[in-house]
Amino acid sequence: MATHHHHHEHSGDKLIEEASAALTGAGEQWTAMREDVFRTLAAQERPASAYDIAEDVGKLRGKRVAANSVYRILDLFVRTNLANRIESANAYLVNTHPGCRHDCVFLICDDCGQADHFDDDKLTGALREAGKAHGFSQVSPVVELRGLCSDCAV
Repeated sequence: MATHHHHHEHSGDKLIEEASAALTGAGEQWTAMREDVFRTLAAQERPASAYDIAEDVGKLRGKRVAANSVYRILDLFVRTNLANRIESANAYLVNTHPGCRHDCVFLICDDCGQADHFDDDKLTGALREAGKAHGFSQVSPVVELRGLCSDCAV
């Protein structure tokens, strides 16, 4: 049985406020560039690559933005729980509840690329324990389930 966290999914300006508060709460600065990257990521309908985000931020800013700069910001966002990395796609998804920390189980559609997530503490806890039993510490489970979403399966 999945353990469900009760958290509020934020959007729009409220999501930006929550993200800014979470980042500054982690001792980092909320800069204009970081805000542009976050806003661009939040506007994506599907997981986006750093190159896609760099291109969109470049258009927004009216000048070229290096993908390496975006990668560094995205890595910071993942470390501070503002974004999630979809490992199998090397793409990123905004975390719409940045104040809530848990291990997500991602569902990724092989047809349209849509990604969603759910929480299952029993599953991710078992993976943590298995890692610890094999001598690993600070285990961070990354679980991705690939298949067809309900829209593509019809």
